[in-house]
Order: sequence, then C-alpha cells, then structure tokens
Amino acid sequence: MLLHSTKNDWFGNIRGDVLAGLVVALALIPEAIAFSIIAGVDPKVGLYASFCIAVIIAFIGGRPGMISAATGAMALLMVTLVKDHGLQYLLAATVLTGVIQIIMGYLKLGSLMSFVSRSVITGFVNALAILIFMAQLPELTNVTWHVYAMTATGLGIIYLFPYVPVIGKLLPSPLVCILSLTAFAMFIGLDIRTVGDMGDLPDTLPIFLWPDVPLTFETLQIVFPYSMALAVVGLLESLMTATIIDDLTDTSSDKNRECKGQGIANIGAGFLGGMAGCAMIGQSVINIKSGGRGRLSTLVAGSVLLIMIVFLNDWVAKIPMAALVAVMIMVSIGTFDWSSIKNIRKHPFSTNTVMISTVLVVVWTHNLAYGVFVGVLLGSLFFANKISHFMYAENKISENGDTRTYIFHGQIFFNSSAKFLAHFNFKEAVSNIVIDLSRAHFWDITAVHSLDMAVIKFRREGASVKIIGLNRASETIVDRFGVHDKPEELEKVLGGH
Repeated sequence: MLLHSTKNDWFGNIRGDVLAGLVVALALIPEAIAFSIIAGVDPKVGLYASFCIAVIIAFIGGRPGMISAATGAMALLMVTLVKDHGLQYLLAATVLTGVIQIIMGYLKLGSLMSFVSRSVITGFVNALAILIFMAQLPELTNVTWHVYAMTATGLGIIYLFPYVPVIGKLLPSPLVCILSLTAFAMFIGLDIRTVGDMGDLPDTLPIFLWPDVPLTFETLQIVFPYSMALAVVGLLESLMTATIIDDLTDTSSDKNRECKGQGIANIGAGFLGGMAGCAMIGQSVINIKSGGRGRLSTLVAGSVLLIMIVFLNDWVAKIPMAALVAVMIMVSIGTFDWSSIKNIRKHPFSTNTVMISTVLVVVWTHNLAYGVFVGVLLGSLFFANKISHFMYAENKISENGDTRTYIFHGQIFFNSSAKFLAHFNFKEAVSNIVIDLSRAHFWDITAVHSLDMAVIKFRREGASVKIIGLNRASETIVDRFGVHDKPEELEKVLGGH
C-alpha cells in the first residue's frame, strides 16, 4: 500500500508534473526576486530559498503537488529584522523558524485546521486572489501600450490555447504564453521590462554556511520573536493552501507531516543562504491548473528554478514581465471563489460577515494571520451565540402546589448561563424545587456557577432543592467545580469565615 502510494505520488503523472513544474519554475523567479526586495535582501536570498524549500518539501511534505518557496507574507515579517540586524540574523531566524515548525508538527498543531470554518477559507482564498492581482499593478502602471498589448495577448493565449485541437491538451497554456511572448519580444526587439530588470540573477550554486551570529542568549532574544511570527504565519498559509489543494484535487493530505516538512525545509533554506518560506497559493494553483498532481512537479519546479537562474540566467533575464503578469492574473482569477459573491444572497448573515471580514483584514494588513484570526474569532462568537439559542426550559407545579419542577433542554455554557438563571422564579413561595437536567449538558465553570447561584438563591428563600438527570460528563464538572453541596466552599462564596 505504501509502495503504491509513493509510486503514484512520484510517477503517477510524469508528463503533467514535469510540464507543470516548468511553468511554476518560470513563475517563481520574479516572485522570489520581488519578495527578496520586500525583505531588503539580495535577490539570490529569495531564489536560493525557493529552490531549497521546493526540493526538500517535494520529498517530505504532507501535500503532493503543493508548491512551497519564498513568499510575500513571510517577507513582510522580515523587514525590521534585516534593517536592524542584517542578513546573518535573518538566516539564524530562518533556521529557528524551522525548529519551531517541527515542534509544532510533533504537537499535532496541524489538527487545528478543523477549527477553521469554510467561510474563513473562502475569505482567505478571495483575499489572496485580490493580493495577487494587486501585486501585478506596479507592472501595469506608467508603462507603454506595448505592455498592455503583451499582457492581453498572454491572457488570450492562456485561455484560448487549451481549445486548440490535440496540442492544446498536451502543453500547459501558461508555459506556451511565457515561451511565445519571450520569443516574440526578442524577435522584434521590444523594449519592455524583463525579469533581468528586477535584479541580478545569481551565477553560482548555493553553498552550506552556518549563520555568522554569536550563539548567545542575546541573539536568541533578537531572533525568537521574528521566528515565532514566521513559524505561525508560514504554517497558517501552508495549511490553508493544503486545504484548498485538497479541495481542488479531491484528495486528502497529512497536515501534521506538512508542519514538520515545512520546518525541515526552512532549516535547509537557512543553512543555504535563503530566507524562510512556506506554501504558495498562487504557484500551487498554477501547478494544479497546469496538470501537476504529484511530488515530481514540486521537485521539477525547484530543480529547474536553480538550473535556470544559475546556468540559463542570460535567457531567463529576457522573459518579459508582461508574460508573467498574464500568468499571475490568470492565477488570481482562478483562485477567487466567484460563487461566494452569488452565495451572499443565500448564505446566513454570520457566514457572510466572517467571509467578508477575513477578506478585508487580509487585504488591509497584508497579513494572512490577522485575517484568519479575525475570521476564526468571529466564527466562534457567531457559533456560541447560535448554540445558546437552542437552550430552553419548561416548568410545572405539582398537584398539591408545593413542588416546582424546572426541565431544561440544550447546552448550558458561558453564553447561555444568564438565560439559564433567568428561567427561575426565585420569589415563588414553594417548599420544593426540582431541577431536571436530563436533557441538558453543562460545558464549563460558568454554567456550573449559574447552577450554584440558582441552588443558593432558592435555599435562601427557604426552599429545598433537588437536582436530577445530570449526564456523566456534566456530573463530573459539577462535582469538581460546584459548591452548592460543599458547606466549607459555600461559606467562602457567601462571605463566611
């Protein structure tokens, strides 16, 4: 079974994976250079990182077909560290980021993805699509009409080439777009911005190096806050991307293995002179849309990237940015969940609020972690509010009029505990009170405290209180934290000494 799975991951889609890997490698170059510039480091730092992370994650990642490399979300977190302390501290922070991610993997924090609702994922996807599109705008402002013509032609090739008989299904249209526009620009000598204009490409292979920083507690104090932030944002983006690729390919992946894989890849990047990275939604979507499915596509992307920037850098430098902009616009259009706009009228207010809030926060801050945090927080609050509405009560009086029975249904927790107390009539002159909880469940100490308050108030009024029907889980939490049947604890609550 394991052998079959491994064989399928590597050799189940050789042609599709190789061609998709070529497209991704070409698309990674300007991205890695741009992210290096954002972080304030030499372009080779981002390019070496993208090569190293992609190659390592191809072997040990938990999600076949997903592309990991240097990313903008991570680059934004490095700016201050590089500015204040320099490149060597960034490399040390990258290695520590990897160590933290491996620990998170062993703590099974990948399982926390189950707390991220569908509306948060939709908001995350839509925000990333908007950010990817916005990142292309600098390449389309203050330029000649040739750039617009080339970009429009590129989009035409990308969307129309698949309809060409026979060959349209054999070659990925983004690759055809990049190659054909590069050949055309070189043939007529078009003077437009190219990859070479973004920065010098490295001409040597990366070498192993230990970050040149003192191994002291002071160094740890400097890099740890950055490493922690990089680890959290990196895993968040990686796990969200893995979930999206799971949906696109209708397959499952090991999220905890992905955490460890990302960690090992970042340690490798730090020792090879690269910056920290994570999974890339844009490149992963390019890979899937171009036919990539297995680990081979990620390996080809990383390997070809290194070959191109080191041995074919003169040719790569001639690729017009307009061709890559067309590919990234295709990615943003393909990434955006267009059905979510149509569903706004059908979906509940809470779902729409969570989705739109996630989009707004991510786009406003350019920080994926903030957006997802806000989305999960709002989703949790809406859920708690919704569940509290399912708690209700009924009551009945005995024939002789001396016993009132309160029967509760539903979930009693911090958000429904006040409502629980409101159902009691503490001023009613009855001798006996029965609280029937056989159809209710107590979740937290706030709920237990409410039960204590109800019992204490009735006893103050001179009534005898009997609690019946507690299920085992509720009984455990009430016995542990409740005070209404513990005289010594009750005295403390009532102000006794």
